[in-house]
Amino acid sequence: MELVLIRHAEPEWVKDGLSVVNPPLTERGLRQAELLGRRLETFDYDHVFASPLQRTHLTALPTLTRHNRPLEIEPFLEEIREPSWHGAPVEETIKAYRREMSNPSHERWNGLQGGESVRDFVARIHIGATDFLERNGVRRIGTDLPVWQIDNPGEKFVFFAHAGTNSVLICHLLGLPATPWEWERFIINHASITTLKTIKLGDGYAFSLERLSDVDHLPAEDRTR
Repeated sequence: MELVLIRHAEPEWVKDGLSVVNPPLTERGLRQAELLGRRLETFDYDHVFASPLQRTHLTALPTLTRHNRPLEIEPFLEEIREPSWHGAPVEETIKAYRREMSNPSHERWNGLQGGESVRDFVARIHIGATDFLERNGVRRIGTDLPVWQIDNPGEKFVFFAHAGTNSVLICHLLGLPATPWEWERFIINHASITTLKTIKLGDGYAFSLERLSDVDHLPAEDRTR
């Protein structure tokens, strides 16, 4: 089984000095998405899903158009939910992020004030991933090791999602304990490709991280994170 985790292209987080929640892509982000679509033009896959947020939809569009596939939304792929600061001066959001990153490690589970806590976000992704995988014939074998039973080991899935979502999903599949700084533990660039593949064990399958944040399709001036 192969899982391809794609982070959305560069979003327009700030417009006219004001913060944007659920933003579209920047001009550079649209260019990144197009180059990604060219990279994936010959890629063969069975299923493709995107988070509910529009930056993933716009990133997926060039790929889906080339493959003549519809957009399928998978709710659990949604990134951590921000505070309600749409339209707030960008200086306020920058200060909030800096305060959060300066907190002691154990306090970072609380996340940004007014937003979804990191603890709840991680739990949401693990629960959602478990449900999604079981619906698609992938079940954790009841051991203390990350060993999986897979009904159709030849299937390929593509997910257009986010840095946080993809990071927690990597931990879920590899059996790694969560931290409240997943966004910093795995450095995942915009419009990048991360690939996990299964290896056969005596009693099931394990996932292996084959590629992390591949941006070979982007020129140096278009690489952002």
